Amino acid sequence: MREDRNLKIESVNKQLGWSSGKLSRMERNEWKLPSVRDMKDLAEVYKLPDEMRDAIVSLASESRLRGWWIDFKDVLRGGLADFETGASMIRTYEALLIPGLLQTPEYAAAVLRGSRVLSDDDIERKVAGRLKRQEILAAEAAPSVWAVIDEAALRKRVGGSKVMADQIRHLIAIAERPNIDIQVLRDEAGSHAAMEGAFMILDFPDPADLPLVYIEAATEDLYLEQPEAIQNYVGIFGHICSSAESPEASVRYLESLI
Repeated sequence: MREDRNLKIESVNKQLGWSSGKLSRMERNEWKLPSVRDMKDLAEVYKLPDEMRDAIVSLASESRLRGWWIDFKDVLRGGLADFETGASMIRTYEALLIPGLLQTPEYAAAVLRGSRVLSDDDIERKVAGRLKRQEILAAEAAPSVWAVIDEAALRKRVGGSKVMADQIRHLIAIAERPNIDIQVLRDEAGSHAAMEGAFMILDFPDPADLPLVYIEAATEDLYLEQPEAIQNYVGIFGHICSSAESPEASVRYLESLI
C-alpha cells in the first residue's frame, strides 16, 4: 500500500513520529503483534477507504486474542485446532482410528498409550486438548462434520471391549446431531479411492479462504493448499462416500457391533 502511493519509508516514519527503523521492521515481519493504534495511523497516512481501514484494524485487534489452543501448545501439533475452529465444514476419512473429533476420552487415552513413548501426564494433557477441540461440535456456529470411518477402525478393540463399545455408542449418539454425518466403509466394499490413507478436508465460510487438506503423520503434519491437490481429495472423498454405507445403514451396523 505504501509503494502504491509512492511513499518512502522515511516519509511515513516522519509523519507518524516513529523511529527510523520501525516501519522497515514491520514490513519485513520482524515485529511481535500488530498494534491497533499503529494500524489506524498507517491507514490514515495511506488514506485507505473506510472498508479497508476497518478490515485491517479488525485483523490487528483479533491477532491479539489468545486462542484456547495456546494453553495446549505443548501437546497440540501445528495449527489444526485453529483451522478447525474457523471451519464451516470438516470432511474426514479414517482408516485405522476413530476421528479425533469423535473420540471418547477413554478411547483417546488408549490410542495414545499404544505409542508406548508418552508418560501418563503427557497422555492426560493430550486427551484434555483433544476434548477441548471437540467443543466446536456444540458451538453456536458449529461446523458440519462428515466422517467416513473404515470398518477396520471400528473392529479394533482399542482399550478393550468396554472402551470400544462405549466409543461406538458415542458415535451412534453423536450421529443424531444435525451437523454430523457418519458413514462406515465396510470391508466388503473392497478396494476404494482412499486406500493410501487418512485425510481431512476443511472448508471455511469466507469464499476468499480456500479449502485446506490436512494429513497427519507420525513426526509432522502436512497441509495442502494447492487447488489441484484439494480438488483431487474432494474427488476421493466423493468416491468413498459412494462406496460406504448410508448414514442410516451405518448406524445400524454400529449397533450390531456393540
